[in-house]
Amino acid sequence: MNAANPDEARSSSTYRLGPHEFRSRLIIGTGKYASFEQNRLALDASGAEMVTVAVRRVDLGARGSDSLLSHIPPDRFVLLPNTAGCTTVEEALVTARLARELLDTPLIKLEVIGDPRTLFPDVPATIEAARILVSDSFCVLPYITDDVVACMRLQDLGCAAVMPLAAPIGSGLGIRNPVNLRIILESVEVPVIVDAGVGTASDAAIAMELGATAVLMNTGIAAAKDPIKMARAMRAGVEAGRLAYEAGRMPRRLHAAASSPEEGLIELP
Repeated sequence: MNAANPDEARSSSTYRLGPHEFRSRLIIGTGKYASFEQNRLALDASGAEMVTVAVRRVDLGARGSDSLLSHIPPDRFVLLPNTAGCTTVEEALVTARLARELLDTPLIKLEVIGDPRTLFPDVPATIEAARILVSDSFCVLPYITDDVVACMRLQDLGCAAVMPLAAPIGSGLGIRNPVNLRIILESVEVPVIVDAGVGTASDAAIAMELGATAVLMNTGIAAAKDPIKMARAMRAGVEAGRLAYEAGRMPRRLHAAASSPEEGLIELP
C-alpha cells in the first residue's frame, strides 16, 4: 500500500490482505444459507475469492462430503476465520488461535461483541484483543463501529485492515452514516472493508462509491428470496460502485446546467 497516497492505493485493480492478493472486492459469509451447496453456488455467483467462517459455529475439523470445507475448499478460496460469538478478549484469543491451528492461516476477522441486542462490538476489548493478536503474528481484520478514532488506533496497532459496520449486523439497513465512513477513509491508510448492514446491491454500490476497499456481507445474500440472484446483484453493485469511485462523479449543482453548448445555436426564423 502506498501510505503517501491512500486514495491511489485503493484505486488499484487489486488489494492485499496479509499474504493474499485479491481482485474481487466482495467477501461473503457462510451463515444462514439453506445448505452448504447453496452457499457455494452463491459464492460462485458473487465472484468472491474469500469467504468468512465462524470458528465457533462451524465444525472446521470435519472433512466429509457434508462438511463446509468439502463445498468451499481452502485450496480454491481463501478462508477468513472469524471470532463470531465471542464476548471477551479471552474468548476471542482462544478462538483465533484455534482457527490458526485448524486452517493454517494467519488471517483472523476479529469480533468481540459488547451488546447481545445490537451486536455492536466492544470497542476497548476489540482494541486490546487486536493488540495481542498482532503481537502474536496474526493478520488481524477487526469488526468495529464506524468510530474514526477506534479505526486509527487499530491501524496504529498494526491491523491489516479495519472493518467498520454500515449498520447493525443482519439489519439490511444499508449505509446509515456515510459521513463517518468517509472520514474513516480519509484518516487511515489500511484497507477499509465495510462490514454488516448491507441489504441490497445499491447499498454495496454506495459503500464502494465512498471509496471502500471491499464489502463483506452475509445476510444480505443468504436471506434474499433468491440468494444466487442476489449474489450476482451484489457482485454487479460492488463493481459498479468501484468504477464510479475511480471515474469520479460530476459535481453536484443546485441549479440545472444545459447538457449541450449554449453558444452557436441556430437562429430560428
